[in-house]
Order: sequence, then structure tokens, then C-alpha cells
Amino acid sequence: MGADEHRKKALKSVGCAVITVSDTRTEQTDDSGKTIIAILRGHGHSVDGYKIVKDDLELIQGALREFMENPKIQAIVLNGGTGVTSRDNTIEAIGGFKEKELPGFGELFRSLSYQEIGAAAMLSRAFAFVSEKKVVFALPGSTAAVKLATENLIAHELGHIVSEVNR
Repeated sequence: MGADEHRKKALKSVGCAVITVSDTRTEQTDDSGKTIIAILRGHGHSVDGYKIVKDDLELIQGALREFMENPKIQAIVLNGGTGVTSRDNTIEAIGGFKEKELPGFGELFRSLSYQEIGAAAMLSRAFAFVSEKKVVFALPGSTAAVKLATENLIAHELGHIVSEVNR
């Protein structure tokens, strides 16, 4: 069965959670989190959890664990903390949850990003994996980056990915 056939059988709506990793953002200033939520909802998905956490290993892990344990949530999208500075801890915090990596996500994101920002795209550690029958995406924190990833990659394939994860 080809990808088109799989998509026809895929879930139309997926329960999602969004985690913004930032030392400075608040619900009022979290444009990236709001962008992810709007795009997901615009594609028929529900957003059943939202949280902003400081860029701290334990806080990130705690937020991810909380949403992993929520039966309504099938996909979790994190944004922020995926760069290369000393304060970027998201990938290190969530790496231990990974059961199956989805390397194509990061590759595609960086390819699309390269078309917009050039060689600086190599600084992104955008990452996706499956854990406990849920799919987890880690995106950069910029609003342009989350729009690129969520609109072009995540929202369209989310039902398909979650359906495959649960086969």
C-alpha cells in the first residue's frame, strides 16, 4: 500500500500538546506556541495541552512526561531550546524518551529551512521520534521556523504518522 492509500485511512484529527521551551516567553508573548496551535487546529487537530517551561532539563522532561501520560494526547510539539548555545537543552532533555527516531523530519526541515535562511539551517537540531505510541517533534523557537515545520511537514502528515505508530 502506497503513501496515498495510507493517508486515506489515516486519522483526520489528532490530540496534540504544545510545549514552549523558553526562559523569557509568557503566554502573552509566545507567538511561536500560538502559531503551532493555530496551524494544528486549522488542519482539524485538537490541542489538549499547552505549557511554557524554562530551558531546564528537569522541567522539560517533566512537561513531556505529563503529556506522554495523558491519554488524549497522541502528538507533542516542542519549540525552543534546539540550537547550539549553552542554554539550548531541549534535545538533551528529551533524547532519553526516544524509542524510534524519525530522521527524515529533521532532514526535511533543514532542507526547507536552507531555502529560506541558507547555511544557517545547519545550526538547527530539529528532531522527531516515537515514544510510547506517541510522536514527538522538537522545533526551533522562532516563529518562522515553527510555521515552516508545522505547516509544511507536521500538520499534513500527523494523522498518517499517528495511524502508523499505532498499527
